Amino acid sequence: MNVQRTPDTHEKLQLLGQATRFEPAGDAPETEGRYQSRSLAECIAHLHTPHGAKPVLKGMLTTACEKNCFYCPFRAGRGKMRRLTFRPQELATAFDRMQRAKQVDGLFLSSGIIRGGVTTQDKLIDTADIIRRRQGYRGYIHLKMMPGSEYDQIVQAMRLADRVSINLEAPTADRLHALAPGKDLHGDLLQRLRWAHDIRQRYGLRTSLVTQFVVGAVGDTDVELLTLTAQLYRQMHLARTYFSAFHPIVQTPLENTPPADPLREFRLYQASFLLRDYAWDVEDLSFAGGGNLRTDVDPKRAWAEVHLRQQPVDVMQAPRELLLRVPGIGPRTAGAIIQARRERHLRDLAQLKALGLRAPQQAAPFIRLAGGQRPPQQLTLW
Repeated sequence: MNVQRTPDTHEKLQLLGQATRFEPAGDAPETEGRYQSRSLAECIAHLHTPHGAKPVLKGMLTTACEKNCFYCPFRAGRGKMRRLTFRPQELATAFDRMQRAKQVDGLFLSSGIIRGGVTTQDKLIDTADIIRRRQGYRGYIHLKMMPGSEYDQIVQAMRLADRVSINLEAPTADRLHALAPGKDLHGDLLQRLRWAHDIRQRYGLRTSLVTQFVVGAVGDTDVELLTLTAQLYRQMHLARTYFSAFHPIVQTPLENTPPADPLREFRLYQASFLLRDYAWDVEDLSFAGGGNLRTDVDPKRAWAEVHLRQQPVDVMQAPRELLLRVPGIGPRTAGAIIQARRERHLRDLAQLKALGLRAPQQAAPFIRLAGGQRPPQQLTLW
């Protein structure tokens, strides 16, 4: 009789490998799959974190789950899948060894749900507590909040972690029911984000909050996704929202659903940054038919074509908020322009490039320089 040998910790980490590949954790999610380490354990990803670029262990306490989310590779009842489980001490010890060997300098820790969200959250907290208090690690930790977790558990998680998150997955209750019928958007998920925001204020914590949406699996629209995103930025001060373009997984109810266009995911990120960093409203964005963003042009350019093509922005006079509406001008460049124009006239694009405008040709159709002159539309800057 063949008896399958139980893998040791190192083997489980290797097998875990791509388990979290569809769950971005850093501040440059588009690079995470591209730059994953191949010389170390495949569960190490090089992430841009709030503490800078770091090699981070992306781990799960278990890939077993009692939830039946229709898109998820770990859904309950999915056959022919090897489930992996770590004890808190086991994973903490593995992380400690990797951290001391300078293979990693950060931890992103998630889990499937077994015996309810409270039990699973306890194990996540226990793992982080061992790493922080017994092993003395002071670096970056990102912990997941489980659906159904308790208020006091989130307090504990936020005292241990630099960042916490819970995946909302869908923008409305109806969309979530079609995607993950065992979860309640308002009761299970949004409530935990509200608690986390309250805890951060009550206890003066600096823990950042993030969430993630699955895009394009159940008819969700960009209007829906960005409307909720804007509310989260405004009301709960989330650090960011992640958008994960849907990829069909075999042996799931959505295995025959076509994958979402990666360009749609990219445009959602661009729009969300306008909402977060540029004080845009959802109404400022240009949507095509069906409530989705145009994919042929970035959202800022789409607005500028309508509003600035015939009424270009005067860079010598425009307030900061109007400068930020110009394609290619971000917060840092806008500040540099305002400072520079106090001292001299800005007469050509080379001056703007020296102030940080990386792509002057993007801004050229929508601005006027000193004296009201329009810059040339075709040029080469050295």
